[in-house]
Amino acid sequence: MKFTCEKALLVSALSVASRTVAQKSTIPCLEGVLLRAGVALQLTGYNLETGITVHVGAQIQEAGSCVMPARLFFDIVRKLPDEMVSITVDHKQQVSIRAGAAFFQITAMDSEDYPELPDVNGKSGVTMPQSALKAMISGTIFSVSENQARPIQTGCLMEVTEDSVTMVAVDSFRLARRTWHTQNAANHTLKFVVPAAGLKEIERILEDSDEPVTFTLGDKHILFSIGDALLVSRVLEGEFIDWRRVVPTNCGTVLTANVAELTSSIERVSLIISEKVKSPVRCVFGDNMADFRTANTIGSAHDTCSIAGNGGELEIGFNSRYLLDALRVIPSEEVTLELQNGLSPIVFTPCDKKYDFAYMVLPVRLRSNS
Repeated sequence: MKFTCEKALLVSALSVASRTVAQKSTIPCLEGVLLRAGVALQLTGYNLETGITVHVGAQIQEAGSCVMPARLFFDIVRKLPDEMVSITVDHKQQVSIRAGAAFFQITAMDSEDYPELPDVNGKSGVTMPQSALKAMISGTIFSVSENQARPIQTGCLMEVTEDSVTMVAVDSFRLARRTWHTQNAANHTLKFVVPAAGLKEIERILEDSDEPVTFTLGDKHILFSIGDALLVSRVLEGEFIDWRRVVPTNCGTVLTANVAELTSSIERVSLIISEKVKSPVRCVFGDNMADFRTANTIGSAHDTCSIAGNGGELEIGFNSRYLLDALRVIPSEEVTLELQNGLSPIVFTPCDKKYDFAYMVLPVRLRSNS
């Protein structure tokens, strides 16, 4: 195998493909990056759950394939002079890398043992702007459960209809939902769960642009096509929670607050809360004012924030991190807080109606002496 490629293109492709390289595997070649030179140059990283293939513009002098040691190969290419990179691999898997006056020789692995990425032969794909999918992932993925005892909740549910794409993430304490509306999302309905690990890699590849991203669902895997990159991920099996049933719809109290001011108040009160010293934030919603306070062995903190509406002095305790996670992804300047009673969740929704987003946080019980 022999090819020549611009350094910048090779570094960019390696940084994407190497994200799904297995850190430790019983299959040694999975700890490397697969290079295939044919009509074009392809770089692949695969960990048996998620795989990324990137196409790179290169001059192919001799077709072939090999598996490069991922970290070493990336470090070498990244440090090469900003010139054309020439790579030659002989029949003994000896690799020569040259750029300008710099020269390296390393040993690659045979590509015959590298497993093929799953073929995804599904119905017609669903296409949407990259910025829309990126916003959906960032607006929900932080609510994914890390509890492996409930594997279906370690991913995000995606629901596709004729006019929308919805993404939902849940754990035992909160729920996040975001929807993108369109005229023609798909001519058929889809419902599947994508592991959080795969979605995090997709989020890193996506750009804040209107360039298209297309995903196609197969029997057990889903394929995302993003520019020159293809990402394949398995889908999780199992029954996802009926999120429509658990989200409150008739909350008795509806308040409005400025996102930045509300976030700042909760952040200040949370300064004395840590992983070692945990305590709930006690929230009292009064007439045009929200009162936040907490107390633990470190000390106590108190702050207030102006709101629009009367909460009737309703008092609820929450995990401050869950409240802040919600507020930090609200895409509008103002947020609606929907409350019912001291044992019901609080629901956050943007006041700007162009955003279809909801975030639900369950309360914690408050001690009478706190």
